[in-house]
Amino acid sequence: MNLGREIVNYIRAGESDGRGLGLEVEHFVVDGNGWPMGFDEITALIDEVARDLGARIAYTDGYPVGYFTDGYSVSLEPSCQFEISIDPYSDIDEIRDTYNRFIALWEPLLAKKGYSLVTKGNLPIVELGQITPDEIPLSPKKRYKYMDAYFKESGKYGEYMMRASTSVQVSIDFSSEEDMVRKLRVIQKISPVLMIIMENKSSETSELVKGSGKIHLHRTQEWDALDPERTGFFPGTFDEDFGYESIAQTIIHTPLILLTKDGETKGVGHSNALDLVEQGVLDEINDKLIEHIISMGFFHCRVKRFIEIRVADSVSIDKALGYVALIKGLVYNYESLLALEEKLSGISTEAELQGVVEAIERDGFEAKIYDGRTAYEWYKDLVELAGEGLTEKDREYLKNV
Repeated sequence: MNLGREIVNYIRAGESDGRGLGLEVEHFVVDGNGWPMGFDEITALIDEVARDLGARIAYTDGYPVGYFTDGYSVSLEPSCQFEISIDPYSDIDEIRDTYNRFIALWEPLLAKKGYSLVTKGNLPIVELGQITPDEIPLSPKKRYKYMDAYFKESGKYGEYMMRASTSVQVSIDFSSEEDMVRKLRVIQKISPVLMIIMENKSSETSELVKGSGKIHLHRTQEWDALDPERTGFFPGTFDEDFGYESIAQTIIHTPLILLTKDGETKGVGHSNALDLVEQGVLDEINDKLIEHIISMGFFHCRVKRFIEIRVADSVSIDKALGYVALIKGLVYNYESLLALEEKLSGISTEAELQGVVEAIERDGFEAKIYDGRTAYEWYKDLVELAGEGLTEKDREYLKNV
């Protein structure tokens, strides 16, 4: 059994000449006091809605935690953050229309029960210090019990990440290994700017740690301090031989924390996939297993059968669609992609990128980053460059980013 080779084959199978854009938006479901809806209440609603739609229900540990229907799926994150994952479309209008169908269905149902959907990087009552994240219960899914225990030892802010954070994620296609490498490198280099563009706080002056002076990118700070073995910028991205094989090696050496086999979820701690193969615990490789192994790496960007960009706070749909348009104009226009590759050719390590992130955490848009220019100047440049690669219709979406 060659797990690394199977993962390489899995990623390679995603090669496509398409220009799809997948969008995931996580929401807090909160009452009038800003407190999240409980697990039993929201899973009962999921079950009801899914049956009315005739949708396929997703169960974990016997609980209805999501469903799959035409154009999208929904799922629950650790403390009942409510995520819609929209199928990839090249037309941003279709992404918008799919999201609006979801909202038209769910907003009235939640309103009747006194709840609403909120998009922020962090749960407002946690960010504002009204409660601590430890006061928020985790859902009873077994995987979160193991993750919660693990992250209490691996770093800090695990309780913030799991209980009190939400994000927007965009996925893009790649046509070859070379195309994947080019896109991933460019995306990682512009990621610090994307982070501040997509920052969504409840207070301009709140700090994750009082006195730190870091008033920006709370959610990024939480992820970066979570576990150095699975977070931050993908390791080795700028190595000369970086590609599918090096990605596979990183993945199989990342501690798995947990494993679901034969319907049973168990903790495996620091054992990685390679360890479990050698121990005979993993004796069969399939797509579901590979997807789980990849999913346990929480890097700013993940490579699956597409590239998943994970650096944005959760925002309103208008801003999210502007973000989709920004990425579309930058990565699916070859001239724009090459222009960015050239402009940022001097950046060659993940450590340099982390230094840029930390500067933005302190100074926000005023941070001096690449070529001595501010993050705000780079933001304006990215929007202008993206616009050159978009149709007039798509450029309208850029106005909201």
